[in-house]
Amino acid sequence: MERIVLHMDMDAFYASVEQLDRQELKGKPVIVGGTSNRGVVSAASYEARKFGVRSAMPIYEARKRCPGGVFVPVRMGRYQEVSREVMHIIERYSPVIEQVSIDEAYMDISGLDRLFGSPEKLGRTMKEEVRDRTSLSCSVGIAPNKFLAKIASELRKPDGLTVIRHAEAESFAARLPIERVPGVGRKTVDRLKEMGVSQLGHVKDIPEKLLLRAVGKFGWTLLSFSRGEDDSPVVPYSEAKSISSEETFDENTNDLMVLHRELLLQAETVGRRLRGKGLSGSTVTLKLKRADFVLITRSLGLQRPTESSNTIYEAGLRLLEEVDLSAKFRLIGLGVSRLARGVERQAQLSLFQDDHVRETSWKSVEKAMDDIKRRFGKDAIKRGGLL
Repeated sequence: MERIVLHMDMDAFYASVEQLDRQELKGKPVIVGGTSNRGVVSAASYEARKFGVRSAMPIYEARKRCPGGVFVPVRMGRYQEVSREVMHIIERYSPVIEQVSIDEAYMDISGLDRLFGSPEKLGRTMKEEVRDRTSLSCSVGIAPNKFLAKIASELRKPDGLTVIRHAEAESFAARLPIERVPGVGRKTVDRLKEMGVSQLGHVKDIPEKLLLRAVGKFGWTLLSFSRGEDDSPVVPYSEAKSISSEETFDENTNDLMVLHRELLLQAETVGRRLRGKGLSGSTVTLKLKRADFVLITRSLGLQRPTESSNTIYEAGLRLLEEVDLSAKFRLIGLGVSRLARGVERQAQLSLFQDDHVRETSWKSVEKAMDDIKRRFGKDAIKRGGLL
């Protein structure tokens, strides 16, 4: 049985959700990423992309390129809600689905022609159902492997469908511009072009030792890709390795009260996400970016895995004490890693050996707060330190 992989990618997802929820934004250049000049673009509608606006671009540059753009803040909760709806839709088309981000997933559709017809028919039917049930479009690529399926989904955006068949896999891969290959960054592109490689197929003309010396072990991957091959499986589920949250300040600051307040906000967010996923973590990491863009990180291991916002906050405060605060900062973040599921939380110990009663009390408070926020919105209840 021939292997067939489908890659589904929602079109300008965040921006499309904003246009869906606010019909007056339809046809306008929508830029998601905040309203201040300090952040970066999270997503841009296709109308905004015509002005050269792209993801990860500084907001101030996006304003210069697209002065008539509509700038809106990120609403991650809403995007996650729509993402869950989309993933529920596509689950009926394959038992083997690997969600790789909030708006894209791989599906192994090998041997499903008896249920849904040809791969192309399956792709069209799935696209139509996503549009009918969410009013959003997605692009689909179908190929013999994940590498080519990902490339195929990008070829006819938005609302595209591209099929690469087994017989044409190698010739298609060989013609692919080297900068379009997943995993090939700017430095690797420059290095390869110095060796005469402008298309993926050209790597087969480079002596193996020379290729490996230039790009390391990734050279083996490039050689496989150049033959249209990729053996990486579609993995149905992968546990999160860490959960984090960060914020870019409107103005650079080293005000301790501001830093403490922001840490509490980050701890609230991370703890709520951990509890929502039924996870606990035993390493807390503080992230700070100075005004000169120097990144500072500090990590602390806990005695027991925790999902408590209060424990995470206390760990963050302790880590902050280790940082030289003479310089000002533009960004702060807090994360939890070394995650585990199903940990016996009654045995948790806090960072400062607080007694069992205090830890249990905080767990009850945080659970109640989570329930209220789910029912009435995230701003329905706040800790006093966040008012």
